Amino acid sequence: MSFDLIISSFPKMINAAFITVQLLSLSLLIGLLIGLLAAILRLNKNIFVNKLAYGYSYLFRGTPLLVQIYIIYFGLGNIEFIRTTFLWVFLKEPFWCAIIAFALNTGAYTSEILRSAFQTIKPGVIEAGKSLGISNKIIFYKIQIPIAIRQSLPAYGNEIILMLKGTSLASTVTIMDLTGVAKHIISTTFKPVEVFILAGSIYLFMTFIIHNVIKFLEKKYSFQQ
Repeated sequence: MSFDLIISSFPKMINAAFITVQLLSLSLLIGLLIGLLAAILRLNKNIFVNKLAYGYSYLFRGTPLLVQIYIIYFGLGNIEFIRTTFLWVFLKEPFWCAIIAFALNTGAYTSEILRSAFQTIKPGVIEAGKSLGISNKIIFYKIQIPIAIRQSLPAYGNEIILMLKGTSLASTVTIMDLTGVAKHIISTTFKPVEVFILAGSIYLFMTFIIHNVIKFLEKKYSFQQ
């Protein structure tokens, strides 16, 4: 095993890790907003709205993330109409294509996590708010959403970790993230073991950080309804 290669590759891999963090952060932020909206729509009593949100969730949870990236990166760009719209500003860039795919994918899983959390809120919590004369809108935004987010932290923590590992697929559309740089180094050195051990160690360290942050938040915001 070449330790010199590991040491010399470390700065490049760290720089690439920042790209991975950018992919993860933007995807999670956009995906959380999409997931919250989809979860709210899933709770809607309108059958059309409910089924529309369910269809989105089912589609993106039922197909591989790699396929979704390929369709967005290779497929949408071939549609002439899209090239004449503002969407082309984003779709012509591999980085934003990956962000869109990751956000839509994690949004689908997040919607199910939040929907389940909403449904586990005890009716007495809502009734208590109503008894105090609080409007349904305020109850939803000030009581139900915070409770649902807190209850979903363990499951959402797992989704963040899965999304972190999913960002490695960005390298398939020419993005030089952690995996992309690792592949590039391997193509020039022909030593995959050392490079992937280093890449895996960095992914493991990021997973360790995420796990402990979620664990801290769970402990800080744990409460009984």
